[in-house]
Amino acid sequence: MDKYVVFRVEREQYAVSIAYVVSIEKMTAPTAVPHMPDYMAGVVRIRGELVPVLDMRKLLYGRAIEETDQTRLVVAAVDGLSVALIVDEAKEIADIEPEAIQPLQLMSAERTPYLVGMATLPDRLLTVLDPRVLFNHLEEAEEIREQIAAVQSDEVV
Repeated sequence: MDKYVVFRVEREQYAVSIAYVVSIEKMTAPTAVPHMPDYMAGVVRIRGELVPVLDMRKLLYGRAIEETDQTRLVVAAVDGLSVALIVDEAKEIADIEPEAIQPLQLMSAERTPYLVGMATLPDRLLTVLDPRVLFNHLEEAEEIREQIAAVQSDEVV
């Protein structure tokens, strides 16, 4: 049995393995970074670390998230970098059996390799997402890493 953080983007529920999740934070307004892709809302400082913020609604559905009291940042560790995912609501921690996760047989599987599969639970379906693959699949992933490194090195000076 593995633990997953369950969150909502629009009306869909997603799950990320707790192994990747650093924390869940209340939404704080990100500081915009010039020349970044539109799905990158900016950066926030979480416990002294500069963290890029990705708008999950923009990434998954092409439109910006509308912030409410439920909006959260799910902070995930991605290959030595923390990345905050803006979600409509972070719902719970769920136990999911590995065999309950079925691979997706979608036409779009090549374009969305970060969608690991569907978890079938007694009361619902969850789309399981791998934050490392999601971030590394972004065309601008390297650019975002470089920008964060540059901003952090500027702060040290």
